[in-house]
Amino acid sequence: MKKKVTLKQIAKELDVSISTVSKSLRNSLEIGEETRLKVQAFAKFYHYKPNNIALSLKNRKTKTIGIIIPEIVHYFFSTVINGIEHVANENGYSVIICLSDDSFDKEVLNMEMLANGSIDGFIMSLSKETQFKGDFHHITEVINQGMPVVMFDRVTNDILCDKVIINDELAAYEAVQNLIDKGRKKIALVTTVDYVSVGKFRTDGYTKALIDNGLHFDENLIIKIENVDNCEITIAQLLQEKAFDAVFAVNELFAVTIIKIAHKMGIKVPEDLAVIAFTDGIISKYSTPTITTVSQNGAEMGAVAAKILIERLEAEDEESEEELEEIYKTVVIETHLIERESTL
Repeated sequence: MKKKVTLKQIAKELDVSISTVSKSLRNSLEIGEETRLKVQAFAKFYHYKPNNIALSLKNRKTKTIGIIIPEIVHYFFSTVINGIEHVANENGYSVIICLSDDSFDKEVLNMEMLANGSIDGFIMSLSKETQFKGDFHHITEVINQGMPVVMFDRVTNDILCDKVIINDELAAYEAVQNLIDKGRKKIALVTTVDYVSVGKFRTDGYTKALIDNGLHFDENLIIKIENVDNCEITIAQLLQEKAFDAVFAVNELFAVTIIKIAHKMGIKVPEDLAVIAFTDGIISKYSTPTITTVSQNGAEMGAVAAKILIERLEAEDEESEEELEEIYKTVVIETHLIERESTL
């Protein structure tokens, strides 16, 4: 039976340094091809397996990425996770997923737990309560400890880090413009509260599209929903009290609720009321009628976020804090409109 060997033993047998053995096994081009092949052949013959726990302790690397998202019910976040996990696994990383449930306290606890040696870096979307409080100390502390953070979707300009977003304002503008081009004149907006960054930007896009087309801007046609559980009541009041021929919803849950209530009230979609929503999820594809949506390309957003984080984690050159600030990226993922029955 072949004996179990260590890095140290391989180095001794081949008369090279432990560092040379380690780099050869990682196929580093720093080591000449002859030496690399010799080390790899020796390791393969003796069935050498790296001690990942020991490597993690020595290098302070866990090869694990922490993901913190506000909720899991929205299809968008599940597609982002898929994109992250695909790239992470391709690069030998695992992921740990935590939900903040839109709670500031839970987001802080999740970060503290994961930053205590469990993961190498974070990919996160801010909770609603964190954005309301404007308190990002927990993220600053993690970054100051040398742990990289990549934010996506719900982000803040108060933290210097890499970000992956869409142009929410432009995407909303184009969605409302599509409704206007179809002859709709009175367009309502069902959105989230303003302190949620994406809700604010989408409201700005909606408003700008109306003004640019010379349509009357009516604040009474905008409803801002804070508690999703009560959205049916709020949406029903809007449909009963106001007259409009189209509605732009900032997520597909709001959109399908609008269609459901409109059906109960005898309002035909899209004949009497056209509906467009953000997020191209399962609900939009299989509702009756199917819903025209803005696709956020969540899988691509997750993949890009993971690539940026892994590049940072594996960068060999140490940068000064000033240099790091200069190279933080904000990547904007393109969106597109998927037209379906709710606007045709």
